[in-house]
Amino acid sequence: MSSLARPKNGRMIAGVCAAIANRFGISVTLVRVLTVASVLIPGPQVIIYLILWVVFPSE
Repeated sequence: MSSLARPKNGRMIAGVCAAIANRFGISVTLVRVLTVASVLIPGPQVIIYLILWVVFPSE
């Protein structure tokens, strides 16, 4: 497993989903779909995404 670093290649917005997918060895598309689906549910998902964008280092 790799570290939680936002990759330079394969980013769509900030690379948070790609970092999570790479870390856990799952499909980037699956993580992106789950992220978009979770935004439809009320809660702090967007704020968490923005925090992870700042916290995860770039490659």
